[in-house]
Amino acid sequence: MTPAVASLFRRSRTLLAAGVLLLPLAAACASSAGPATTGGSGGNTGSGGTSSGSGGVSGTGGATSSGGVSGSGGAKGSGGVTGSGGATGSGGAVGSGGVTASGGAKGTGGATSSGGATASGGATGSGGGAGSGGALGSGGAAGGAGGGTPSAVMIPRGGRCTAPVTANVADTMAAWTKWKKDIVTSDGAGTNGLRLLRPNSSGAVVNSSVSEGSAYAMLISVYMNDQDSFDKFWNYTQQFLDSNGLMNWYIGPDRTVLGTGGATDADEDIAFALLMADKKWGGKGTLSKSYLELATAQINLIWKYEIDHAMGDVPTPGDQGGGGGSVINISYFAPAFYRAFGRATNQTSNWNNTVTTVYKVINATLNATNKNQSNGLVPAWSTPAGVPMGRAGTSDPTYHQLDSCRTPFRVAQDYCWNNEPMAADYLKKISAFYQMKGAYNLVDGYNLDGSEHPGAASVGNQAAAFVGPAAVGAMSSPDFAMLRDQGYADVATDMLFAGSQYYQESWTVLSLIMMTGMMDDLTQP
Repeated sequence: MTPAVASLFRRSRTLLAAGVLLLPLAAACASSAGPATTGGSGGNTGSGGTSSGSGGVSGTGGATSSGGVSGSGGAKGSGGVTGSGGATGSGGAVGSGGVTASGGAKGTGGATSSGGATASGGATGSGGGAGSGGALGSGGAAGGAGGGTPSAVMIPRGGRCTAPVTANVADTMAAWTKWKKDIVTSDGAGTNGLRLLRPNSSGAVVNSSVSEGSAYAMLISVYMNDQDSFDKFWNYTQQFLDSNGLMNWYIGPDRTVLGTGGATDADEDIAFALLMADKKWGGKGTLSKSYLELATAQINLIWKYEIDHAMGDVPTPGDQGGGGGSVINISYFAPAFYRAFGRATNQTSNWNNTVTTVYKVINATLNATNKNQSNGLVPAWSTPAGVPMGRAGTSDPTYHQLDSCRTPFRVAQDYCWNNEPMAADYLKKISAFYQMKGAYNLVDGYNLDGSEHPGAASVGNQAAAFVGPAAVGAMSSPDFAMLRDQGYADVATDMLFAGSQYYQESWTVLSLIMMTGMMDDLTQP
């Protein structure tokens, strides 16, 4: 399928969702690399998805997976993802006990796959997060009378964030299934391990892995209720620890450590995933220690080695990169996670100070000198005072690219879950810019003044890492409903793979999990 036709297909989804009947399409329809050396514990993602191609999973091992999502309460609800104007069908999208629909995407026993782990609450509707790990929030309201009406999906924590009108758990299930098939493998992952392949990330060793990927995989697995895979992804991380007990960030397919030191964004995501595993499943699964014990240990290592206490408790790039928090990566900031870390370790005051600091840094970075005071386009790397700057001895990018595009996703979590007004203020800026551009027109690199960065992937060859987080951020206000709904429809095509199959497939799944109400901070009451 050509990029132009793919773009037309994405638009057709939105028009169909709005109740517009389209004629059939004509028959003619035919980066993820961090620091290149072992030094530095920096970002796992690259400075621009300028290369195209979806990239096959080549080389060692192929992609395997050991489990799906079964459950006594998986993606199900008497008020969950239903609707009298939803995606109807006589049986809907059915797997082996899977997401069945009779007027919407409504589970009849949860989202199931052969060999999957069992849910003890799953994503339920009608009353919010039921069970010991129910991921779907308050209400699970029934759908409206037809296209263009509010979605049946409810975003957890009071519904202050609004799901896209066509949000459907079946889309998340389909993307997750493809992600497992394409880039999850046990090859090179050691005993009882799984890892994510990077088959075509720019500048990276083919089929290598990064700690960021293991972290994404753990987040995805816990929210998709795949305990078996979750444990195996964790096992892989523990085979490559640095001297501080954090995972070395870059591992070759032959298990050679190619990049040393921890990467803070990955380490945070791993810690939060462990907290979610404790709340969803409890106990320890197949691991030697409980999820909670492992989570608190990971959080304490982050606090000790990756937070610069001399600079207002700002998160640093990693534990061994040098320079502390003198140069930072804003897309590593996860304020919603820090609140959960404080609760888990009884260090609420300390972690709340980090929350305050990260918003100060974000605000400092948006200024007249950078010409981004109103558009929310944070640089990939900068000083905490807001000066775009890479780390010493690196070629770190300073424009808005495939690291920094994650920022609205992380900030939106803090607004949706915690009603943080500073998060809402930031999201207004970035969402207004993205909506002005249009979801279908977003490229994967912008200069801070809003102009397209030279070499950015063209329209029709988009990056899910840009479009997905943009749509997630747009859930914060009805003012950005167009961006939210079109962004969701775009990502749900599962075709936005500009630059890196690993990175874009992962962000497709993460974005859909968030936009279909399956992602929540389960540490909250």
